[in-house]
Amino acid sequence: MTVTVVGGGLAGCEAAVQLARRGHRVRLVEMRPVRMTEAHRTDRLGELVCTNSFKSEDPANAHGTLKREMRALGSVLLAAADEARVPAGSALAVDRELFAEAMSRAVEAHPAIEVVREEVTELPEGPAVVATGPLTSDALAASIRALLGDDGLAFFDAIAPIVHRESLDESVIFAQGRFGEDADYLNCPMNRQEYEAFVEALRAGEAHEGHDWDAVPYFEGCLPIEVMAQRGPDTLRFGPMKPIGLVDPRTGARPWAVVQLRREDRAGQMWNMVGFQTRLKIGEQRRIFTMIPGLEHAEFLRWGSIHRNSYLNFPARLTAYGAHPDRPDLIFAGQITGVEGYTESAASGILAGINLSRILAGEEPVVPPPTTMLGGLYRYLREADPGAFQPMNSNWGLVDPLPTRIRDKKAKRAALAERARNDFEAWTRAHGLLTAVEAASP
Repeated sequence: MTVTVVGGGLAGCEAAVQLARRGHRVRLVEMRPVRMTEAHRTDRLGELVCTNSFKSEDPANAHGTLKREMRALGSVLLAAADEARVPAGSALAVDRELFAEAMSRAVEAHPAIEVVREEVTELPEGPAVVATGPLTSDALAASIRALLGDDGLAFFDAIAPIVHRESLDESVIFAQGRFGEDADYLNCPMNRQEYEAFVEALRAGEAHEGHDWDAVPYFEGCLPIEVMAQRGPDTLRFGPMKPIGLVDPRTGARPWAVVQLRREDRAGQMWNMVGFQTRLKIGEQRRIFTMIPGLEHAEFLRWGSIHRNSYLNFPARLTAYGAHPDRPDLIFAGQITGVEGYTESAASGILAGINLSRILAGEEPVVPPPTTMLGGLYRYLREADPGAFQPMNSNWGLVDPLPTRIRDKKAKRAALAERARNDFEAWTRAHGLLTAVEAASP
């Protein structure tokens, strides 16, 4: 039987190679150059359309740990990146032309993979991995929507920053709901002087314009925080920063304004800055948002953004490993699933290829434990609030907290990385997935 992989990006290439290595014949369908996207410039597989960096390789960094897990599973992306790398300190950066050439060569040269250049307008009938990314064509998007329902596919991505709970100033923030309701929110109170200085900083902040193909219309209910600040000095105080119904326990009075944080995960490690979607540059976000009382030393697990995107409502519509419940052999992978970033997309392609192969062999699909980075990412995808689901990239807030709290950040991350390494290797061995010696290397 031939297995179909739709999409020749990072996730599709990884899925195709995983399936081919496991003895399946693969038909990899890529619509370029028959139909180009607004972002791509070539017909090469694995073309990078944004940055040329895959971020840190240090295992103490969340992205570094994810790469270690990908290497253990024989990632074709990382093999191509090693071949095309350029100096970038602790980060893995590549010559994007050489990288795309290496990816294309690795996939096209495999005897079990047939690369077909045509547009897929409907979901395949047989076993398949769909990894078409954020620029999925309109026809295929309509087919996906028909399967998942009208609210199963989003086209607009307004993301607020997420901060780590342990990095917040406990002497300033307070847990409280409005008018004495359940204390589900953390509140960062501001006096008038702090608020006015914050609004001025927002107004002067430098925004990221993005690519021409990334331009999006702003929805009135989803305006960037800096755009709202431009509308008047009190717009935020009567909008997402309204203090109505809250009392600062330090003063016994209502704050002038407040920034609310909403829990993003069950363990309470990740907290979303409510209403703070933004197009400010990352450096500006760091500078301005650390002006907020209680966030002076905040660790940001995800930065805010607003951009055009197509992604599925994973927790509402897909199984734990990314398949449709009625079609277990139709697995979605890559950025369309709600993961953010090159390596995250590629890693989901690896797991999709592994699980489709297992399903075809009559075995149960598997997902790594949530103490690992890949496992933590998939737990977020399946357990996030379906009504507020937004894409996520790798960060330490995704994994289970350590049984004993370690205050030193460096030591804590080293401990998380070591636990992830041990647990991932145990998981791969238990399921016969270990394919690379690198899993045991530093």
